[in-house]
Amino acid sequence: MDKKKLEILLERCLPYTEPMFHLEQYSTPTTIAAGILNIAHLKGDIEGKTIYDLGCGNGILSIGCALMGADKITGYDIDGKALEVAKKNSEKFCIDNIIWVKSSVKDIRGKCDTVIQNPPFGVRNAKADRAFITKALEVADVIYTMHKVETREFVSKYINSKGGNISDVIDVDFVLSKVYKFHKKNRKKIKVNIFRIERSDNHG
Repeated sequence: MDKKKLEILLERCLPYTEPMFHLEQYSTPTTIAAGILNIAHLKGDIEGKTIYDLGCGNGILSIGCALMGADKITGYDIDGKALEVAKKNSEKFCIDNIIWVKSSVKDIRGKCDTVIQNPPFGVRNAKADRAFITKALEVADVIYTMHKVETREFVSKYINSKGGNISDVIDVDFVLSKVYKFHKKNRKKIKVNIFRIERSDNHG
């Protein structure tokens, strides 16, 4: 499946309309989701693989992985209402190889081939993004993770300190829709880095 077709399909996903600011819940834009999944697919990190989606929100990344041929997917989120939306979205596509699990990121266990995640950017809670990076490196051999461009140096150093090797960094424009009352604009564009990380053999 090519990127454009995937993007068209993912447009059918219902958004999550009750985000909580303290969790920094922002939906992954469809164009970004299709782009990151297309890259991951071309690199052999999705088809036939076991995938974890940490902080899955409305499930768009998990559903995209299923459409791209992943074997088994688990979508984790601490917010039960978000998981209800994710489940409805997967039912739309008649997808039966995704498990939705309510869990904080620190309590996630198990192993997978690939983590694909859109974690908190660490604006509200400066350490929120670290927990996602740390857990991803504990459970997966390959990680795709999104972070604000302004934090690139810190994130890179943190990944390396935890035994991760950054193989690719992709710059994208991440469009945030107005979801919180304090937002003044209907849409705001921010610069985001997508990191592809491989776990070092001598860690984990």
